[in-house]
Amino acid sequence: MRRNDREINSFEEIVKVIEQCEVCHLAFFDEEYPYILPMNFGLKLEQEQITLYFHGALEGKKYELMAKNNKVGFEMDCSHRLVINEETSTCTMEYESVIGTGILTMVENADKLEALKILMKQYHREGFEINEKVIPFTNVFQLAVTSFTGKKRML
Repeated sequence: MRRNDREINSFEEIVKVIEQCEVCHLAFFDEEYPYILPMNFGLKLEQEQITLYFHGALEGKKYELMAKNNKVGFEMDCSHRLVINEETSTCTMEYESVIGTGILTMVENADKLEALKILMKQYHREGFEINEKVIPFTNVFQLAVTSFTGKKRML
């Protein structure tokens, strides 16, 4: 990381950033250009292993790309605030972000409900009654995070 003074070194602090984020951008390998998707997500922690959960329709380009190569990059950010210095006519941005890589796999039907509950918890909807009739019409997949870094700039 070029700006070591902005690096988040604490696992707990990185998790706090993830918990504040609302969207995770997944970057898939495509033939000529990366294919990037903004996704709702859920966070599961087991010791210091991060797993992110996602959901979607039963078909689409992301599944085609996942079948070819299930290694992806991800990015999420939050706490944005424009900071303007009127005296010097300059501006900067406050932010917190996490980027990383991981391996995507599909969640089996028996585990979809639990994964969807984890996803809803991210949006402060713990205990939300999920209509189980939609589960057969919903794909759920998980990202086993293999590497990650955090960065922030707060003035």
